[in-house]
Parts: sequence; C-alpha cells; structure tokens
Amino acid sequence: MTDLNQKALDLHKQLKGKIEIRNKMDVDSLEIMSLLYSPGVAQPCVEIQNNPQSIYETTWKSNTVAVVSNGSAVLGLGDIGASAGLPVMEGKAMLFKAFSNVNAVPIMLDTKDPDEIIRAVEMMAPTFGGINLEDIKAPECVYIEKQLQKRLNIPVFHDDQHGTAIVVMAGLINAFKLIGKELKEAKVVVSGTGAAGSSIIHMLSEAGISNIYAYNVNGPVDKTKKDSYDFVVQGICECISDLNEEKTLSDLLKNADVFIGVSAPDIVSEEDIRSMNHDAVVFAMANPNPEITYEKAKRAGARIVGTGRSDYPNQVNNVLAFPGIFQGALSVRATEINEAMKLAAAYGIQSVLSEDELNDENIIPSALNPEVSRNVAQAVAQKAIEMGVILK
Repeated sequence: MTDLNQKALDLHKQLKGKIEIRNKMDVDSLEIMSLLYSPGVAQPCVEIQNNPQSIYETTWKSNTVAVVSNGSAVLGLGDIGASAGLPVMEGKAMLFKAFSNVNAVPIMLDTKDPDEIIRAVEMMAPTFGGINLEDIKAPECVYIEKQLQKRLNIPVFHDDQHGTAIVVMAGLINAFKLIGKELKEAKVVVSGTGAAGSSIIHMLSEAGISNIYAYNVNGPVDKTKKDSYDFVVQGICECISDLNEEKTLSDLLKNADVFIGVSAPDIVSEEDIRSMNHDAVVFAMANPNPEITYEKAKRAGARIVGTGRSDYPNQVNNVLAFPGIFQGALSVRATEINEAMKLAAAYGIQSVLSEDELNDENIIPSALNPEVSRNVAQAVAQKAIEMGVILK
C-alpha cells in the first residue's frame, strides 16, 4: 500500500464518512482532493470489497439512517402522497440530528405497492446503517417492516408502530410505580388494533402483562375468531385474554386499571372512566382529538391521564424513543431492533425521572430532556450486545 493510499484510508476511518448535511472537510488543496477522491478513494473501496464490514469504518453508514415513507398515512393528514409528505420526513431527519446526532436522510417513494417499497429499500440499504419507516398506512406498514427485517442485516424500525408503544410502556411503568400497583396484574384495555395498537399489545405482553383486552372498529377482538381477522390482528390474539361476556368497549372498561386509545375521537364516556378501578390510568391518544378529553377523564376520576398532545401533561411523544434507539443500535452495529430492545428503550425513558420527580402530571419526561436519548441509547446498545444481535 502506498503512502497516499494509507493516508487516504486513515482519513476515511477518521471521518467515518465525508458528508452529512455539509462536507465534513474543506476541499481546499489538491492533496486533500487526492486523499478523499481520486486516486485515494480507491483504497477504502478495495478495503470494503475485501472486508465488507469495513464500510462502517470508512463511510457514513455507521451513523446514518434512511427515513422512508410513501406519505400514505401522515399524522393528522392521511394519504397525502409522497411529495406532500416530504416536509414531515425532513422534520424527522432534523430530530434525529438534534437529539442523537444521527444523520438521517428523508426518502419519499412514489408508490402504494408494498413490494415495490420493499424492493426499493433493499436496493438502497448498502448506503445506510438503519431504516426508519414512517407514515405508511396499515396493514401494509406491518408487512413491509416484517419483510425488510427478514431480508436485511441492519435495523428496520417502523416508528409509528413501535415508538408509540415504547413511550406508552415507559409511562405505564412510572404510573404504576407512582400509584403503588403491580403493573403485571393490571387489566389493560387497548382501543385500536392497527400499527400502533398491535405494537402496544405485543409490548405489554413482552413486559409480562397477561390481562389484556383489544377493541377495534368491529368491536372487541375475540381470539376464538382468529382466522377471520387480518394478519395484524391475528398476531395479537396470542397476547389477549378470553372475552367471556364482554361485548362493547364500555363492558371491557369495567374494573379496568388502564385504558390505552390509538383509535378514534370521543368513543369513551365519563361513565366508562367511572366504571374503571380506583387510580385508573388513561392514555387517550387519538390525534388530534382523543377518545376522551383530558378534562373529562380527570373529572370522571382518572388518576393519571396522558395524550398525544403537547398542550397537556404526560405527552406520549415518539421523539422520546427513536433517536436514542437508533443511536444505540448503530453504536454497536446491531442487526435488528427486537422486542427486548424496545422494552429496554422503555425502561431507558422511564429511568430519566427519579421517584421524587414523579407526580400525576409528570410520569413521562420532556422530549427536550437531553438525558432521554443517552439513557435509551445505552439501554438499547447493552441489550443488543447481551442478545448477540450485532455484526461480528
């Protein structure tokens, strides 16, 4: 290896990629151009060809995520298309950089065909250390994520599903610590069994909660009718309890400890809340209008109320989760983000607030708290190492 080649290789390893939003180094001399482009750039190319994992040492792959969407389920706006969804993905990329210093590139795909999205992401995967799927409608988003997780050896994470579930879980852990109940013994009712609802139910089950009831637009989910549901609802049937005689959402809420709503506005009444157990926890997150308003839930006796809104206490905000999750996964070259890593992220979030800081209106830390991403990244990285889901 020539001196020039060695210098070029060392410089690429030092920079771990030459660009983010801007060049990492000024191209102000012929020597620098020779090191970072032709002819020096050939050496890291050869290095990667001979040792594919060296791509993490000489390019931006080690700290860069693709934020991929087709704009078919943009929060509050619905199916607005790929072009109109771009500002949201740019915002997502901004938050990655602001909260975890992870580079993120917004990529809008102009297709509704899930297999076309899968193939497009497969083809671009060599450029990125992880894939964050965003604002793709259900149930296609679940199918796309599962297929990509099978086909790629980098983390694939659909934030609309799992980010919400992780923050909800963090809030529940702190809520039950505050009220002095055992979370694993709680009766939990989840309204909405799409992307977010199904992920919440899986996470509750992963955390050891077994008394879970699910409700959707067709009524309570009856696991004895599993074969009549789509594959997303089929997947939660193993996590939920037998229905017995419960036929409506109101029936399910009687003597419940927790209500989690990711469904539709104004479907829960004050009487429903009054029928729940003492010290009830209500996370009504339909956006922009929740299943029951904060004021009504509190008036009806709910002890702790959370929403998806920033103008009320206990906001369930995905920005608490995804920056740190990818930071942690990328830091150890994780090949996936699995259920155990997601649960670790939830514990990372909840641990930011000390017991002295917990109160009815403060069970979820602020999205602006810099400790959140650090705690989540550390928890996720440690769990990935423990489970051995890292590139060797």
